[in-house]
Amino acid sequence: MTAVAIIGAGMAGLATAERLRAGGMSCVIFEKSRGMGGRMSTRRTGDLQFDHGAQYFTARGPDFVTQVARWREAGVVAEWAPGSHVGAPGMTAPARALASGHVCVTQAQVNGFTRTADGWTVLDDKGSIKAQGNGAYAAIVLAVPAPQAIPLAARAGADMPELAGARYAPCIALMLAFPADVDPVLPDWSRPDDAAIAWIAADFTKPGRPQAARTFVVHARPDWSRAHIDDQAEDLVAPLLARFRAVTGLTAEPAYASAHRWRYALVEQEIGLPCLFDAGARVGACGDWCLGPRVEAAWDSGCAMADTLLTALA
Repeated sequence: MTAVAIIGAGMAGLATAERLRAGGMSCVIFEKSRGMGGRMSTRRTGDLQFDHGAQYFTARGPDFVTQVARWREAGVVAEWAPGSHVGAPGMTAPARALASGHVCVTQAQVNGFTRTADGWTVLDDKGSIKAQGNGAYAAIVLAVPAPQAIPLAARAGADMPELAGARYAPCIALMLAFPADVDPVLPDWSRPDDAAIAWIAADFTKPGRPQAARTFVVHARPDWSRAHIDDQAEDLVAPLLARFRAVTGLTAEPAYASAHRWRYALVEQEIGLPCLFDAGARVGACGDWCLGPRVEAAWDSGCAMADTLLTALA
């Protein structure tokens, strides 16, 4: 069976893997973090959990509508508000469902490749990564943010000038937990008119979430995030908490407060192509940066990448 190496276990990489499997190809997924999902992430600490990346997703096209229906039937996706879907019991749940049955190598910091007559080898800073089939991959897929794909494509000898056209905004996420006896009179989500805060979600109101605490996720605006993206995460809690209190009027002391810096959070400029593929190098690239800042766009790009590979490697 033809094997493909996929770098990145976000929605685009996992969609590529699922479509390749349906087409009779196998793959090995390399992911630098400990879990699946990329920005569809769930942060867990003790009994608390937070969807600190993507907050929800919509489904418009028939392909993704069908996939979301499958997830709902499997119990890994639920509707939070009309037309707004979330993973259940956490945002990472659909990604974990997609990854099931695939070979996934986590905490793999890929930084290069070599190619021989036998195929591609995926490397980290110590050399060849120990993984099934490494050294004989028929193709490489870069399913990572475009700025991270640029150096990897260059190291693989792939010609992908379009990558430079994608633009991202960063986002700083604040995670707050208040005791369960705190009764905030706040909507499930809001987009306040504030210089620092773009989004506030009452995370505990999402389906399947623990009710032991009142958890909130706060996303900073792109300009505020750009100005502070290089600050230490612990130094970002106090200013964002102060803005949260000013916006909501909730002055109770949080039992937990932490910040996370998403350097590549929101696609501001997509390249307008479903995916990229250098046929000579047998290297492809896909992600939401191809089609737009939506989970569905990442899914569509991954499916397009798989279809391209199935034709090219047939």
